[in-house]
Amino acid sequence: MENTINTKVLVSEVSETERIAFYKKTYAHVAGGVLLFILFEYLLLQSATIVEFALSMTQGYRWLLLLGGFMLITNYAESTALKTTDKNLQYLAYAGYIFAEAFIFIPLIYMAIVYTNSVELLQQAAIVTIGLFAGISSIVFLTKKDFSFLRAGITIGFFIALGLIIAGTLFGFTLGLWFSVGMCVLAAGSILYQTSNLVHKFSTDDYIPAALGLFASLMLLFWYVIQIFMSRD
Repeated sequence: MENTINTKVLVSEVSETERIAFYKKTYAHVAGGVLLFILFEYLLLQSATIVEFALSMTQGYRWLLLLGGFMLITNYAESTALKTTDKNLQYLAYAGYIFAEAFIFIPLIYMAIVYTNSVELLQQAAIVTIGLFAGISSIVFLTKKDFSFLRAGITIGFFIALGLIIAGTLFGFTLGLWFSVGMCVLAAGSILYQTSNLVHKFSTDDYIPAALGLFASLMLLFWYVIQIFMSRD
């Protein structure tokens, strides 16, 4: 019987044409994820019941429960997308993750709209986020460096941030502008790491898990860019 276990071909080992095709597929799926996120967010915001429930989940320990649930969904979606070769399951995991992002964004999006009485702040934050995402991603393609060494630092940074969020929730203090700036730096590192994986780690069939990782980093950056915009006088 033939051994079919190691049949994946890394992107770094294929021709330039095949690499470009993989990159196009991946970023098309990131763009598709953004559009689906916008659709989900719009539909969720139409329901006063859902908005009220989401807002209620930002109070005290409920916020920690919501974050915990979101982290579980994130881990499940990422592991499913990476471990299975079934494209339908990968798409389902990706869509489920996007829906979870849309739900957790409800309070922030709602407050941003109320804060300005328009969507102008969100539009500005989106433009800045996309510009930063494109610029940071281009560093990997231009330098062709492997940024996998950032993984340890990003992991430690996320645990420190999570600890601060938990402490702020339990003891009732706000983390402030500089925390948001620090999280944007952490998101930038995550984008570098995920883009580096795109070039050096993934196989030509892994465009969905690659897109999921990039989308997650993009949304993390978007979250804290919004926070920074809202902190302006």
